[in-house]
Amino acid sequence: MTLTPIAANQAVNDDPRRYEHLSVIRLEDPDAVARAAASRRRHPGVKSGRQNFIVAADHPARGALAVGADPVAMADRRQLLDRLQIALSNPAVDGILASPDIMDDLLLLGALEGKLVFGSMNRGGLSGLVNEFDDRFTGHTAAALEALGADGGKMLTRICLGDPDTVVTLEATAKAIDSLAERKLIAMVEPFLSVRENGRVRNDLSTNAVIKSIAIAEGLGSTSAYTWMKLPVVAGMERVMAATTMPTVLLGGDPAGTQDEVFASWQAALALPGVQGLTVGRTLLYPQDGDVAGAVATAASLLHHTAEVSE
Repeated sequence: MTLTPIAANQAVNDDPRRYEHLSVIRLEDPDAVARAAASRRRHPGVKSGRQNFIVAADHPARGALAVGADPVAMADRRQLLDRLQIALSNPAVDGILASPDIMDDLLLLGALEGKLVFGSMNRGGLSGLVNEFDDRFTGHTAAALEALGADGGKMLTRICLGDPDTVVTLEATAKAIDSLAERKLIAMVEPFLSVRENGRVRNDLSTNAVIKSIAIAEGLGSTSAYTWMKLPVVAGMERVMAATTMPTVLLGGDPAGTQDEVFASWQAALALPGVQGLTVGRTLLYPQDGDVAGAVATAASLLHHTAEVSE
């Protein structure tokens, strides 16, 4: 049993029983998830000259529920699924990046037809955890992603020079990259140079720190043939993008500044060589004005779709 995706202009639904079908399917027919994955129409594939737009929805699995000043904005799964369906129903949205639980829900909802699919692999470094830098791989495996018919997997790679757990995460990331490459699946690596301040982890978003994180991350694994970078938009993006030849998608993070300022920063970064598109979650799913469809449409308008580069 599947549900029809909602229209892009439909308001967020407040019916508390609207996803009861998912619980029934999971209870009575759990194999429906695998069948939905097997029958799903695949995305035609990434191409040079056409930037991709991927919606991210793996934050809750790491206990990161906050958006802006609201500490539990992403806690209501029904609202999150509503917002994801609104975003995915826009034909300009190419795909999803999600943890297994959300991915399975979206498969059952029929919301991933023709979409790129990226699974979230390491969610063990819980937000606020005492050993947060020991970011173990507790989500999708490369084998599971292959069985799912996914296009790749994403791994958060936070590098703290003052924390011994960093080397464990780097080693696990390298092994995941190799495991994905063996299956010809994309490894989307999201590196940060990070520090712990007053018991909280903070990512250093200075230009030099982002460049150093790229240098470390792009050398992980025995091959980089299938590796992409997932990078924040920071000052000096020209220097940042000069640090890698790997296809790069831009992340949104927890939005800072006005919505117009955020979109303007994305627009400038999307014009740089090597940028393959956007992978954005909270900024678009929980926009300041509440208009999910409008935020998604605006972000989509920033993407560059040009003729394929000839060899």
